[in-house]
Amino acid sequence: MLKLSRKTLLALEAVIDIAFNARPEPVQAKEITARQGVPQRYLEQVMQQLVRAGILKGVRGPRGGYRLAKERRRISVGDIVRAAELAEDETNEEVLPRSELGQRIVTPFVQTLQDEVMARLEAITVEDLCQKARAAGVSTEERDTADFTI
Repeated sequence: MLKLSRKTLLALEAVIDIAFNARPEPVQAKEITARQGVPQRYLEQVMQQLVRAGILKGVRGPRGGYRLAKERRRISVGDIVRAAELAEDETNEEVLPRSELGQRIVTPFVQTLQDEVMARLEAITVEDLCQKARAAGVSTEERDTADFTI
C-alpha cells in the first residue's frame, strides 16, 4: 500500500490548519500543536521545511507564527507533499534495484504510479480541503479569516 510518511501527513494537516484558522495575525505553532496533539519541537522542523519551500511564511516576534505565503487556491496538496517528502528523502537512503527485472520493470512501474498520484495531488488545492472541512462541520477558532497577507 502506498503510504505517506508521518511528517508528510503532519505537514498537510499543519498547512490546512493555518489556512482554515487564518486570521489577520499569524497562527502560532503552539496553537497548531494543541489542536493536532503533536510535540512542538517536531512540528517546528516540518514548518521550517514548508517555509523554505515557499508554502508558509514565518513571522518572528512575540506575536509571531506562520501564515500562508500565497493564496490557498494557489497551493496544491502536491506542493506540500513534495516539500515534506524532500525532507524525508534527505534522511533516507535511496534503495536501488539490483536485478534487471527491478531496473527495467519494477522501477518504471513504481515511477509511473508515483507520477499518477502526484498528478492527482497537484489537482487538489488547500482551498478545496478548507471547503471540505467547512462542509464537514469542522469548527474554526475565528470566523474573521484572511487567506494570506502580502
